Amino acid sequence: MKILQKYFGAEIIRAVAFVMLALLALFSFFDLMKELQSVNSGSYRLLNAVFYVLMGLPGYVYEFMPIAVLIGTIYVLAQFASNSEFTIMRSASMSTVTALTMLMKVGLIFVALTFLFGEVIAPASTKFAESMKLKALGASQKKEFRTGLWTKDLIRENGLSGEITGSRFLNVKEITPTRQLKDVRVYEFDKEFRLSREVTAVTADYIGKNTWRLTDVAETSFPVTLSSEDINKVKTARYPSRDVVSEVTPEILTVLFADPDRMSAVDLAAYTRHLVDNKQDSERYEIAFWKKVTYPLAILVMMALALPFAYLHVRSGGVSFKIFSGIMIGMVFYLINSLFSHIGLLNTWPPYVTALVPSVLFMGLALAGLRYVERH
Repeated sequence: MKILQKYFGAEIIRAVAFVMLALLALFSFFDLMKELQSVNSGSYRLLNAVFYVLMGLPGYVYEFMPIAVLIGTIYVLAQFASNSEFTIMRSASMSTVTALTMLMKVGLIFVALTFLFGEVIAPASTKFAESMKLKALGASQKKEFRTGLWTKDLIRENGLSGEITGSRFLNVKEITPTRQLKDVRVYEFDKEFRLSREVTAVTADYIGKNTWRLTDVAETSFPVTLSSEDINKVKTARYPSRDVVSEVTPEILTVLFADPDRMSAVDLAAYTRHLVDNKQDSERYEIAFWKKVTYPLAILVMMALALPFAYLHVRSGGVSFKIFSGIMIGMVFYLINSLFSHIGLLNTWPPYVTALVPSVLFMGLALAGLRYVERH
């Protein structure tokens, strides 16, 4: 069985690598065609476009790994069946459970790779590529609102560790590639949601330790009650610079422009906590977090789903038909996985249920397929 395990592993890894390379070549070609529209804008050249596309490949590796594993495993098992190798393995006392166990061991390698790409490589390469492109184009990030980007945090005594004394709303018109904020407005409210201070600044730079340094600052303070008698108590002051301690960091602001499906689980968890602390809707990011955690495990489901193809005789369909079936099953899984994210969000299902349902459905299909081929 050790020899068979190595044989299974070597053949499947080789086939999955080939399928993944084919998928990457296909989608990188489409991406490059799309990027050609931006070539020669600013200092963005063809070499920049190629580099941008290459930096996006780790994201595709993470995204398409279950599909590649399914197609590659089906190809290998179909070859075993067509060459009667699988029949000989079964005659040598290899049971269905043994075969499934060997596939799961190989699948754990791909699970680890998927976690590595999804948590470390893809988020880092995506951020680097976006930053490079913005610098080359001389562009900045802007939220698709006329008033700019809005976010919220809490005001606390003694920085971030003290008692909550109010809330703060931050409005930014644009973020430069160096993560500098431009045209900043800050609205501070007390516990009774009464406006206590308005701060405007031309720019804001992050200097670390949750501190933003605002430049060319205009600050207006309002009394607790603003009546005709208190109108003279409104005070306005100007400062060359002023530091503001905030829970909002450049990483959190970057999240607002990022695709949640391309973020790491660590970033998603941090941003979800920020939204929950500020009593904001976090369901979309919770679903993305649970998908990020459970998605690599879908590889084991794909392995189980591929095993019934080894029991189908050649007369039930050649290798090409089985590969085509694998491609269609993989695409259906990909579409259902995306569809359930939206359905779960609309129906307010628990995030972990939304993330797990597609894998559970396909695992049920795999077990039903194994039961069918064993009986027939």
